[in-house]
Amino acid sequence: MNTMRTVLAGAAALLAVGGLAATPAQAAFAPPAGTAAAAHAEVRAGTPAAHRVVTFFEEYRRAVLGESGETPRAVRERYLTPHLDFRLDAWAHDHDADPVFRAQNVPADWSAQQVKEELGFASVRLTEFWGGGESRHVWYVVRLVDLRIVELNDRPAF
Repeated sequence: MNTMRTVLAGAAALLAVGGLAATPAQAAFAPPAGTAAAAHAEVRAGTPAAHRVVTFFEEYRRAVLGESGETPRAVRERYLTPHLDFRLDAWAHDHDADPVFRAQNVPADWSAQQVKEELGFASVRLTEFWGGGESRHVWYVVRLVDLRIVELNDRPAF
């Protein structure tokens, strides 16, 4: 019984630090509103690839908003392959928008769901929610062997 309490306490601490909420019950462990980590994502199909995308997205968002000690570039370099990072710079130049958010502003909330896995890669759909009620899907491909994000696009890669 004590082991179970320790596991639950550890999970609650991880959720509170990461701001992740997989279920309404787990949402109770998220930091209170008004903190830097108040925005959170619901991760359905809680796979390692979906969690990786959410972690990247949250850290990148905090960097863009100036709420962390990191730059958006540093966050991208930690999670993305160099080839994808290079392509995102080109996308930003061509579209005059943030290449991760695929917009000129920052989403208010988001959710992620792994939708497919094959040949060592997972496809994760991240849905961004905007203040005006709009939403947008951004598709990520995560290499499972090292959980590096190798693709980020407006359409599913596979």
